[in-house]
Amino acid sequence: VEDCVAAARFLVERGSVDPARMAIRGGSAGGYTTLAALTFRPEVFAAGISRFGIADLELIHVDGHKSESRYDEGLVAPWTDEGRQVFRERSPIHFLDRVRAPVLIFQGLDDRVVPPSQLDAMVEAFTARGLPHVAMTFGGGGHGFQKAGTRRATYRAELGFLGRVFGFMPADGIEPLDVPGLG
Repeated sequence: VEDCVAAARFLVERGSVDPARMAIRGGSAGGYTTLAALTFRPEVFAAGISRFGIADLELIHVDGHKSESRYDEGLVAPWTDEGRQVFRERSPIHFLDRVRAPVLIFQGLDDRVVPPSQLDAMVEAFTARGLPHVAMTFGGGGHGFQKAGTRRATYRAELGFLGRVFGFMPADGIEPLDVPGLG
């Protein structure tokens, strides 16, 4: 997260980007980075796009994919009482009230790595606060979208979302996405 923030600030200081029009995007762990940046550094990015992003590190540790068992302990903290607190403190799911930017979230309904329940919790929190967001789910979609139609739909939705948030008309007949709560 801090690397993304530093890179964004560097680009702003260099005059390469408009600080009011920066978005962050990522999938899986990159989706976690997106959600964490929007949650813990809400002043930096004006929009975020999370593809099957991790919102709850504790849940991923407890119910995560077997091939990644204990991998997160090397990244976050050992799974002790003290370490569990670190997992909780770094989980965006517990601090969604801090998010200020519009968010587009994609989730496969058959994802066994990041369960769809994380999407449900985010939608509930964002809806309760009136935060502009769009959540799109894909049946038959696991962790990472393999179907060409799903990938095409997500790319079109991303362009439509960014067009709506930043006020431009995407090319190739892509309509701006309706983002409830966005003026």
